[in-house]
Amino acid sequence: MYVLMCPCITDPSLRAKGITREADLDLFNRARARCELFEIDVVTLPCPETLYLGRDRSPGTFLERLNTPGFFELLGDLEAEVREVVRSRGPPLCIVGVNSSPACGSTTTHYGSVESSPSKRSGRGVFLDRFPDIRVLDVLEFARYKVYLAAPLFSEAEKMFNRKISDLLTSHFFQVYLPQDVGDDNHYRDVEEHSRIFKNHVHVLDSTDLLVAVIDGADADSGTSWEMGYAYRRGIPVYAVRTDFRMAGHHELVNLMLEQSSTVVRSPSDLPDVMNSPRS
Repeated sequence: MYVLMCPCITDPSLRAKGITREADLDLFNRARARCELFEIDVVTLPCPETLYLGRDRSPGTFLERLNTPGFFELLGDLEAEVREVVRSRGPPLCIVGVNSSPACGSTTTHYGSVESSPSKRSGRGVFLDRFPDIRVLDVLEFARYKVYLAAPLFSEAEKMFNRKISDLLTSHFFQVYLPQDVGDDNHYRDVEEHSRIFKNHVHVLDSTDLLVAVIDGADADSGTSWEMGYAYRRGIPVYAVRTDFRMAGHHELVNLMLEQSSTVVRSPSDLPDVMNSPRS
């Protein structure tokens, strides 16, 4: 089990001068941490730009400095090296790319302006474009793996359903915080315990990457609704599971404020896809 990872994620010094921010380094660190946590091997791709232009280079587009026969020859040699890795190890989970890179962009690339077209365009960088058979995730998506599971937990059936979702997400390399595992599942709590649980949940919410919520029922659980609103306000992507077939209106599965602030799926099995799991 391994991923092919763009080289600047493992060695940011390979990037062009002046483009790396602290936020980039944080993403790179978290992407590597996910691999370490789930024991995913990292196979670092070669860096075509560094090999062709050297380390001490300024930012530039593909058309400005890389659109040459020599660079295409280099890409062919590097592709052959990577194909040999895939042949010997089997298919990777995915390639982890870095958006905007002329060579390793995942969904956008600084290709260069043609006539009046923008310099940055949709699509993979020219190196990753040579692997259309391998799924590419941007490092921003791959680095989001910490999940807060917001759900009612007042019955054995609810707790079993929550566990099912948690196990599914864990199998897709998400680290799941499940409130029922930290004492929030009984009615013997005193006021002091209430305060401790609340503060702990908020602390985790403040550092989570994604929130998954269960919104079954005639009306969604009030605590779950609060957690969804808190996450949305903080800019944390929210994914809601509603298996309940009842509708809240002609065009609403559930309360419109919850539905409009989240991506709603009808089955837990739909979560890995919408959450950009590295495991297809």
